[in-house]
Amino acid sequence: MLGALISQYSLKKRSANADKFDVKLIQPQDFPCMAEHEGKNFLRDGDTRPWLNDDLQSFTPLRFAPPQLMGYAGRAVVMDPDIFAVADIWELLERDMQGAAIMCRPKSGRKGRKGAYASSVMLLDCARLTHWRFEEDFAGMFQPARHDYMDWISLKREDPATIGLFENEWNDFDNLTDNTKLLHNTKRKTQPWKTGLAIDYRPADTFQLFPPRHWFRRGRRALFGDYKFAGTYAQHPDPRQEAFFFNLVRDALADGEITTAMLKDEIEMGHLRPDALHLIDRAA
Repeated sequence: MLGALISQYSLKKRSANADKFDVKLIQPQDFPCMAEHEGKNFLRDGDTRPWLNDDLQSFTPLRFAPPQLMGYAGRAVVMDPDIFAVADIWELLERDMQGAAIMCRPKSGRKGRKGAYASSVMLLDCARLTHWRFEEDFAGMFQPARHDYMDWISLKREDPATIGLFENEWNDFDNLTDNTKLLHNTKRKTQPWKTGLAIDYRPADTFQLFPPRHWFRRGRRALFGDYKFAGTYAQHPDPRQEAFFFNLVRDALADGEITTAMLKDEIEMGHLRPDALHLIDRAA
C-alpha cells in the first residue's frame, strides 16, 4: 500500500495537468470473487499452484478491471503500484492511439521473444474493451477448461491487431535515465523500500531441468511452504533509484500525503525496511 500511495502521489506531483485526471487505487478487497477463490488451483505458465490473496502480486489480475469500472467509456492508464512517475502522465493519457485499443510495451527477455506484452502499464481505450469482464475472466482461471494466468497477463488472449506499442520509457524496467517517463521497480527482489526484509513472494518458475534453481524452489516449497528460507530482499544495484524513491517519500511527507506514523506502522508490519526513516532524513 505504501508503494501504491507514493505512486499515486508521484502521478499528481509530476504533472502540470493534475487537475485533468483522477488517480484511483484498485484493491483485491473490492472484488469478492478473488477471496472466493482462495486456495483454489490455477495455471501459471503451465504449472498448477494455489491462488493466495496474501501473495505480493495477487493484485495483478486487477490490471484488467478499469474498463468495467469506467463503464466502458473514456481512457485509462493502468499501472502497478511499484511504478513511479518521472514525467507528466498526461502526455500518455493524451497520446494518439492510432486505432489501438491497448498501448503498452513488450516484455523483456525470454517472454518478450515469445510475444508477451507487459500489461504492468497500459493505455486503454475502454470503449473498445467491452469483452473484459473481470469476474468472468478471473473465474476462468479456475474452471475445468481454465486459461493460463500468463497468457492472460501477457495479453496473448487479445487480438494483436488491437495492440499498439509505446516507448519503453513509459514502463522503464529498473532503468532510470534522462528519458525515463515511468520508473518500474519490476525486479521484486531489489525493490528499494524492501531491502533486508524477508521475501514474501513466490518466484515464478515452471518445470525446467535447467537451471537447477527450479528444482530447489519446488523442493523448498514442498518442505517448508512458500516463503520459509526464501531469503531476503537485496539492495537495488542503482543507488539513484533508491534515492529517487525516498525523495518521493520525503516530498509526500512534506505535502501531507502520508505521515511519519504511517511509515512507522509499515516498518512494524515488515512492509518497509527498518532504516527507511534514516534514508528519508538523508534525502532531505
